[in-house]
Amino acid sequence: MKKLFLGAAIAISSLSFAQTFGIKGGMNLSSISNADSFDVENSNVNSKSKVGFNAGVFANFPVAESFSIQPELLYNGLGTKLTGKDETGNKDALTLNVDYLSLPVMFQYNLVPQFYLEAGPQFSYLLSSKVKYNGESSDSNTDGMNKFDIGIGLGAGFNITPQFGINARYVAGFTDIVKDNPTDNSLKNNNFQVGLYYKFGK
Repeated sequence: MKKLFLGAAIAISSLSFAQTFGIKGGMNLSSISNADSFDVENSNVNSKSKVGFNAGVFANFPVAESFSIQPELLYNGLGTKLTGKDETGNKDALTLNVDYLSLPVMFQYNLVPQFYLEAGPQFSYLLSSKVKYNGESSDSNTDGMNKFDIGIGLGAGFNITPQFGINARYVAGFTDIVKDNPTDNSLKNNNFQVGLYYKFGK
């Protein structure tokens, strides 16, 4: 029994020394599935991706020689752009900005020491929602939106140096962002992100 506790203590100790912490940030290219079904007084609505950004912190916990778990805490600026024409032919433009506090938990596998693949869930909490219509911005009522969003992320990264690297990730949302959506068109977040990270530990 003493040997078992001693072995567990050594394993926990080695894990705590091996963990690294860091910061990361980059660009989001986000969209919302079925966003062209929004009613923005257009007869022909087209949905386009919206550029935003992400920034936050992470911790990396090695659990095997080539395998690690990386939880992150990120600000995520998501949304979509809608364009079209009204009945008189005038152009309409609407941008929906939705801000989330996201907690991705990535399971990473190193194919080689410098390059890794990752996959895992992402849990997000809605912070705010804003609408920009034909150049005029206004706060959107979030009462009709789901506060929590769940998605799955797939990505890859490259360690340029032991401390500095680049990462790309695609996150597909599973949750309808509209609460009690009366239509059959689920509105889900989709986001491609690319950015840089810096590790403080070795």
